[in-house]
Amino acid sequence: MAHIIVVGNEKGGSGKSTTSMHVATALARMGHRVGALDLDVRQRSFGRYLENRAAFVKREGLDLPTPLLGELPRDAVEAGEDPLSAAVGRLDADCDFILIDCPGSHTRLSQMAHALADTLITPMNDSFIDFDLLARMSPEGKVLGPSIYAEMVWNARQLRGQAGAGPIDWIVLRNRLGTQEMHNKRKVGTALASLSKRIGFRVAAGFAERVIFRELFPRGLTLLDLRDIGTSQLSMSNIAARQELRDLITELRLPGVNAAF
Repeated sequence: MAHIIVVGNEKGGSGKSTTSMHVATALARMGHRVGALDLDVRQRSFGRYLENRAAFVKREGLDLPTPLLGELPRDAVEAGEDPLSAAVGRLDADCDFILIDCPGSHTRLSQMAHALADTLITPMNDSFIDFDLLARMSPEGKVLGPSIYAEMVWNARQLRGQAGAGPIDWIVLRNRLGTQEMHNKRKVGTALASLSKRIGFRVAAGFAERVIFRELFPRGLTLLDLRDIGTSQLSMSNIAARQELRDLITELRLPGVNAAF
C-alpha cells in the first residue's frame, strides 16, 4: 500500500501548497511513484500548481519528474459525497506515496484525509497567531488546552487505532522563520516544544519567506528544477532554500527515502 502524506492546517496562508508541491516533487525526483490529491476543490492551489507544471513541461519539451494528479469531482464533493476513498484507491495501485493537500478550513473530506494519514505535516507561520491552531493560550502564555484542530488529529488517531492502521507521525512545520524578532521566535519555539510532548507531534523547520516561491508557481516549478531549465548558477538564497527542503525530507523519515539530491 502507498504511504499517505497529508498536509493539513485549518488556517490559510501557511504555505501548504508550496510544502505539498516541493515534498511531492522531491519524492518523484528521487525515483518514487507519487500520487497527488487536492481537497480544496474551489481554490485548487496545489492542483493548479501541478497543472502549471504539466503545461510548462509540454511547452518547453522537457522531461521533469512529476507527481500524478488524481481527480476529485467538485460536484460530488459539494454534494457531501465521498469521492476521496475511490480517488485514493485508484492511485494506491500505482504509487509509493500519495500526498493529499487539505483546504485551509474544516471539511468532512479533510477530516477523512487525516484519518488516512501515515504522515501528517502541519505547516504554520512562526507566530502565536498560528500557534492558536494547535492550542488555546491564556494572556499570560499558559496553555489552556488543545485547539479544535488538535482535537481532530486526536480523533483521527483514535480511528486509525480502532482500524489497526498504525499511528500517525505528526510533524508541525515552522514556516517563514525569520531572522528578526528573535525573542518572539524563541518564545514560539519553547511553547511548541512543550506542547509537542503533551499532544504528540514533532517540530521541524520549514521554509523561510522567499520571493523565489512566488516566481516558481506560474511555471509549476520547484527549487529542484532550476538547473534543469538552464539556471546554471544558483543564488545564495536558492541554495539555502534547497538545503531547507533537503532537511525537511530528512526530518520526515519516510520509508525508503534518502534525501540525497
